[in-house]
Amino acid sequence: MSRIVQKYGGTSVADTARFMKVARRVKNYHDQGHEVVVVVSAMGGVTDHLIRLANEVGGDSNDREMDMLLATGEQQSVALLAMALHGLGCPAISLTGAQAGIETDGVHCKARIRNITPERIENYLNDGSVVIVAGFQGSTQDNVITTLGRGGSDLTAVALAAVLHADLCQIYTDVEGVYTADPRIVPEARKISVISHDEMLELASLGTKVMQSRSVEFAKKFGVQLEVRSSLSDRDGTIITEETAAMEEVVIRGVSYDRNEAKLTLHNVADEPGRAACLFGILAAASINVDMIIQNASEEGRADISCTVPQGELKIIRRQLAARIVEEVGCDEIAYDEDVAKVSLVGIGMRSHSGVAAEMFAALAGEGINIQMISTSEIKISCVIAESAVELAVRTLHRAFKLEQEPGNGA
Repeated sequence: MSRIVQKYGGTSVADTARFMKVARRVKNYHDQGHEVVVVVSAMGGVTDHLIRLANEVGGDSNDREMDMLLATGEQQSVALLAMALHGLGCPAISLTGAQAGIETDGVHCKARIRNITPERIENYLNDGSVVIVAGFQGSTQDNVITTLGRGGSDLTAVALAAVLHADLCQIYTDVEGVYTADPRIVPEARKISVISHDEMLELASLGTKVMQSRSVEFAKKFGVQLEVRSSLSDRDGTIITEETAAMEEVVIRGVSYDRNEAKLTLHNVADEPGRAACLFGILAAASINVDMIIQNASEEGRADISCTVPQGELKIIRRQLAARIVEEVGCDEIAYDEDVAKVSLVGIGMRSHSGVAAEMFAALAGEGINIQMISTSEIKISCVIAESAVELAVRTLHRAFKLEQEPGNGA
């Protein structure tokens, strides 16, 4: 007997037929003697519908009430799944995030988990019940409901797997695993059987939508073994696990892209100590994540500073921060460019192989794709390019590095 945490995304519970399919799968695990904790997202489309309702009544700027509203989507799902399991003769209990003991900080719409008290879940498991927990949510010490941001149900599942010392955390979605590229853009993309936490973390943070990056980071930190697989089939998925020496034989694991990018450029900034610190201090205080940063060569003591941020943060920058940035940093103007995207190569084999960047840049140049910004780490290379060229870039890089071919041992 083992302890398993399963997470089902919105597409897996899009309608009652899929709820019943999930219920039968969960019951099968329970009947085999496993202890099962299930984390469920809101039904497909429900969260977007709730956001639209909030926009219509003008409430989208009130983060506290948005959390109250959005948390109801997952609460519907857990109750329906518990009812479905009861109908199949399987004991089950549904819990909100707060009832499951998930305590967060007070940052609404993107809260971070501070602590989980799992005793209540343990008690229900000991009684032989399947425990179904609402994903994406928790509460503060003052019992204020919070949500964990988009993809937060993944984080709920991984965090519960860590504190419950689960043997496996399964992430069920509408794809059969992690692929070398988005199959919608690259039809010959290949499913990866095993990938390291570090590689998956980079892929997730760089735009791969299979898992939320914070959840992968949590899994790496606490040694949680993950499996991404489809709720619509019984085929094996992708195992995400600790790095092994054999994994370095695969130089490039995959190509990722992210259209959710925007570029800010501060023109004519004084090239002196403290200006960049002031800019990024203002952005950090507003909880805005900055990705790439570049400053051009100084001319007559002035320079331009560019950086990339998530597109969704532009509204905050324009409405609340732009005037302050211009005044405190000291620049002529701020230019905004939303027609950009990021394309990336990821693979831990880069550590021991040279020439990857040169080959990447040559492949993009061969298709006339201009690179605007570059960022690197030990295991990834990212380029900001025009958004209109992103699909061509992904196909070009996938072909250039022959990712459609099966690698040797360690893949």
